[in-house]
Amino acid sequence: MNMTTSDIPQTTKSSEGTAALEKALDIFEAIGAEPNGISQAELSNRLHVPRTTLYRLLASLVARGLVRRDPIRRVYCLGFKCFELARSAHSSGDLVSAAASEMRGIRDLTGETTYLGVAEGSEVLALERFDGAHSERSNATLGARKPMHCTSQGKAILSAMPEALRDVAVKELVLKPVTPRTITDRRRLIAELKISAARGYAVDDEEVVLGIRCVGAAIVDSQGNVRGAISVAGPAWRMTPERLEDLGPEVAEAARRVGAQLQPITVASAPTEIRELAGPWAFEGGFPCWSKTSDMLFYADCLAPAVFARKIASDAPVVEVARLNSPIRSMALIDHDRLMVRCDDGVHLFETSDITFTEARDSLSAAEVIKIDPLSSSVCSDSVGTLWVCAPASTSGVAAINGAPSNQWAVGSLASEGQLRVQWRLNEKLDSLCWDDRRQTLYGASASSGSIVIMQAGKPNVRRLTSVAKGSGRISGLAIDGEAGVWASLRDGWSLMRFSPEGSLDRMVSMPVPQPSGLCFVPPKSSEVPARLFVTSSRHTVGVEILAKGPQSGQLFEINLQD
Repeated sequence: MNMTTSDIPQTTKSSEGTAALEKALDIFEAIGAEPNGISQAELSNRLHVPRTTLYRLLASLVARGLVRRDPIRRVYCLGFKCFELARSAHSSGDLVSAAASEMRGIRDLTGETTYLGVAEGSEVLALERFDGAHSERSNATLGARKPMHCTSQGKAILSAMPEALRDVAVKELVLKPVTPRTITDRRRLIAELKISAARGYAVDDEEVVLGIRCVGAAIVDSQGNVRGAISVAGPAWRMTPERLEDLGPEVAEAARRVGAQLQPITVASAPTEIRELAGPWAFEGGFPCWSKTSDMLFYADCLAPAVFARKIASDAPVVEVARLNSPIRSMALIDHDRLMVRCDDGVHLFETSDITFTEARDSLSAAEVIKIDPLSSSVCSDSVGTLWVCAPASTSGVAAINGAPSNQWAVGSLASEGQLRVQWRLNEKLDSLCWDDRRQTLYGASASSGSIVIMQAGKPNVRRLTSVAKGSGRISGLAIDGEAGVWASLRDGWSLMRFSPEGSLDRMVSMPVPQPSGLCFVPPKSSEVPARLFVTSSRHTVGVEILAKGPQSGQLFEINLQD
């Protein structure tokens, strides 16, 4: 009997793929179960996987960073990518950034190293660390896992649980001795947890590392959920039992303040409408801005320098309206109908009312000259046409400190002659700026630190709104919606985040591309035309494999913000 292609069972390939995935996961779990690593021969014997298959799967896991090979001992261990993924998973609700200032405060108060950890099954995973000032100090590795029953963080987390759940959790723990001082008696552990619950903090008395003592307290959010724990650790000869008693209430109060900052997260998924807009893709899309008078959106391709436009009110495609000769560094609308484009070869102005959508424009208007420091990192404009700039303080008329060059950055409005009227000074560069006309407030974001700051006109202070953990992606753009919510696009994060006016993360939107690069909020026109968010994206640094997962990279997207 002759068989056609349609007669061949279609489940063969999928079943083979599933089997390979299960083998890879078995290998991954076996490696994770061996803190000191495991050799390829041991893996093959334990899992009964052929050497050739094992080698191929290990190579894939190593290439992804999930597994690493120790070339000296010739064993395989978990890779650092595992820690990054775990850190991202536990950074929800801004846990890491919320705890950072309190951890620094305890570190400065004590001179000892402070830690942030979260529960991972029967272990505690170290998420963050701030090193103490002493040369001899605790130096536990970030990403390290330690048994819950013998760490101050683990005991603090257990003690903060409801008593019934705590007893169940303790019964499931394997109380292995790590040092001669580790508690291995279940009744004694339960008694200590009750004491810790009553006083608000827990103690590790050389139970993990001989010569190191630690005191920790659980972080509990406003809904009563235990989110993790912070602790301070140091040599036993400095961290005496008497000092632990003094530090315990300080650590507990710091943990309480961290918990008070954490809010429940609402993750937007299927209900969020994300639409790809027809038109050319950009190598490096950026600087989207909306003209209220013409109801048009403009944005740039920074690398293949060009300006694109789209009429908001219609379904017309995105079109190229201008091509330039050098890379675009910033772009902003002035008075809603003049477009300022800063390139490597200078600053150019377009009269947007003269732009036709039938062909690209090469001619530039020279009706006004604008000078912007070529070293400036970001530019935005307000509704009256004032440009706001972040530039190095050393080139902005800010005096050097004690005769040495200043490492500060200056932020202020730009005078017509090109001089920066400095209103705020910062110790880090702001890569994104966004002006809120209704509140006369300037928002800025640093891609390197993940900080989002607020600068209110007429007030010299710079206030930190929040911070985005590095594992979530790098902030590449800001937008302020009609309710003073702060939107941030996350390059390499495949997502957008919205922060409330108080700084808590209250919404996430998953993007179909890895590198959203800029944001623009357009308010609602009527009850039938809701508020929208326009998102540019980049593709020039996206690898081929990732590009296959995000083929729309470089396109412009529209997001309907209506609930």
